[in-house]
Amino acid sequence: MTVNMTKGQAISLTKSDGGTLTAVRMGLGWQAAPRRGLFGSRTREIDLDASAVLFADKQPVDVVFFRHLVSDDGSVKHTGDNLVGGAGSGGDDEAILVDLQRVPVHIDQIVFTVNSFTGQTFQEVQNAFCRIVDETNGQELARYTLDGGGQYTAQIMAKVHRAGGGWQMTALGNPANGRTFQDLMPAILPHL
Repeated sequence: MTVNMTKGQAISLTKSDGGTLTAVRMGLGWQAAPRRGLFGSRTREIDLDASAVLFADKQPVDVVFFRHLVSDDGSVKHTGDNLVGGAGSGGDDEAILVDLQRVPVHIDQIVFTVNSFTGQTFQEVQNAFCRIVDETNGQELARYTLDGGGQYTAQIMAKVHRAGGGWQMTALGNPANGRTFQDLMPAILPHL
């Protein structure tokens, strides 16, 4: 059963049978919003980029994004860059796979961001979402709808963080501005 998350909501990443998750996929989907023009509605391609920043004690130690597809330790992998979107409420346009068992013990948080590398704002995006999926069986565990319509070029989507002996996901959904994850670091730090 999928949990539709709200901003700030946290959920435990424990399986329904009480076991712990071993591998998850953070999926991102979006569509270009139609724009009214002189000759009717049309859409423009939107290039959003998903990134995962790995933190140890509030310090960034690694990042996974379209130019660095695998974390240095191999526990986090980006499936590749999608330059146009289109999945919207369906499947994932970009995905980041996290092997929770392989994440080094010193990594305590992984923050997922989305940004418009080309500088288009979220006013030009519709049906954007991030979701977390149990990668072992394909079951969607949680979905967070990214509110569109703002004059910003990025969002701090969610974070997966250690909680007790397991992992927890928190939906953040904070708008920000920046074309790359480096631009977003000042906006990420308050959420650690």
